[in-house]
Amino acid sequence: MYLCGMRKHFLSIIFLAFAAWLMPSCKSTQKIGQKDDGLIQINLVQVNDVYEIAPVNQGREGGLARVASIRKKYVSANPNTLLIMAGDFLSPSVYNSLKHEGKAIRGKQMVAAMNAAGFDIAIFGNHEFDIREQELQERINESTFDWISSNAYHKKSNALTPFVKTSGKMSQPLPEYQIRRFRDADGTEAKIGFIGIVLPFNKATYVGYTDPLGKAAELYARIRDSVDAVVALTHQFIEDDIRLAESLPGLAAIIGGHEHDQRFTVVNGIPISKALANARSAYITGLTINTRRKKVRVKSSLEPIDEKITPDSLTQQVVDHWVRISDESLSSMGFQAKDVLIASGEPLEGRETYVRSQPTNLTKLIVAAMHAAAPKADIVLLNGGSVRVDDVLQMPLTQYDLVRALPFGGGIREIDIKGSLLLRILENGKANIGTGGYLHVNESLQWNEKQSQWELNEKPVQPENMYRVALTDFLLTGGEARLEFLKPGHPDIVKVYDGPASSEVASDIRKLVIEYIRN
Repeated sequence: MYLCGMRKHFLSIIFLAFAAWLMPSCKSTQKIGQKDDGLIQINLVQVNDVYEIAPVNQGREGGLARVASIRKKYVSANPNTLLIMAGDFLSPSVYNSLKHEGKAIRGKQMVAAMNAAGFDIAIFGNHEFDIREQELQERINESTFDWISSNAYHKKSNALTPFVKTSGKMSQPLPEYQIRRFRDADGTEAKIGFIGIVLPFNKATYVGYTDPLGKAAELYARIRDSVDAVVALTHQFIEDDIRLAESLPGLAAIIGGHEHDQRFTVVNGIPISKALANARSAYITGLTINTRRKKVRVKSSLEPIDEKITPDSLTQQVVDHWVRISDESLSSMGFQAKDVLIASGEPLEGRETYVRSQPTNLTKLIVAAMHAAAPKADIVLLNGGSVRVDDVLQMPLTQYDLVRALPFGGGIREIDIKGSLLLRILENGKANIGTGGYLHVNESLQWNEKQSQWELNEKPVQPENMYRVALTDFLLTGGEARLEFLKPGHPDIVKVYDGPASSEVASDIRKLVIEYIRN
């Protein structure tokens, strides 16, 4: 009897050991037969501001197939892992100026790659509202990941309602917050509440906003007592993230985007993380939750995304499919995507915050190319909104990068105008700081702060004089804010030269810049 009992006991131990070996564990300290220890670890893998599905910088960095591999690595070690996109992924992109099967792509390639990579949650960035209302709806419907929208709403007849996700005949509103439940191998359970905040920057007619900080505070108060931790997913300036951390000291973490460069700081004990744009890095926010003591410990780490990471094969197939479509489309337009224009040198600054407020080396390059194509022009005008890349272009610079920077193309025109109109244009362009109507000019034209006057070759612009101006053809349509008067027919536009400027390639500003670089 005793021996039989011992034998049964021994067999039970063998069975339990075998079962424990089979059972996946999300704690490195997991022990055989261990019961709920009140501790659970959750990993949040973050990327943000991803405009390219394929690797960038000649394939050395980024790529959603590599992101998918990182996700698989963390999920393998801990099934309680989420892959999160902190805004800005549908636009801007070369693909947004391309068509497939007769229809504008407009982010379709990104959603397809994100679906394959296994993203769990995404929030809106300001650039999601660059595309048309129906196109955004199609992208939301195509996605297999969840969306959270705390303060951005669908604007219909001045009424704000949630955006929806439609599958078949069923439509579900995008939630203001989401509560996710997690359970580990020993039975510990925890709930995390997520909110998703975007800065009210994009004024598309179909979107409306509530105050980001106020809404975050409202939702935090609503869910904090029903979860073990609250994480804010944000797409806003780092200064706003800091204010959020100062206002809501109970947040576990802030996972953000918008700046494009890597950011990490801790405010009120709350880590704020932003990865490099275009998935050149990922931040891993590890949450260890003690459900018994109601404590959360957070550890943040950085994961470079480079050639050392083997791409996920399934995601790579999706990426390759869309890259072929892009290359074929660009080739039909006369561009060779992989052709290197500048092999080395300083990166070109194309971030929206800069190109809409001050000259950068990228805008200076474009203006110089315009002047070379229109050498008789006294003045060159480039609207900052022509540059849509919202990124820093690393070397080497390819034709694909240039099309990224100037996806709309368009040509340049030349006009003769009176100095009085030129001064009005320049003043309004200066007043457009922070918008796409901010004007970049040739270096021989300067604003003299001391004399409070515009000077061309160090001489004041005279209202009664005539000036020859080269400008983007869009500017000459009157479509830019505060410059609606700038179009043929204005009495102070004395002459509009036929067709684009002197060079044949001036009918496409991108080809104009390519020719300038080569020569």
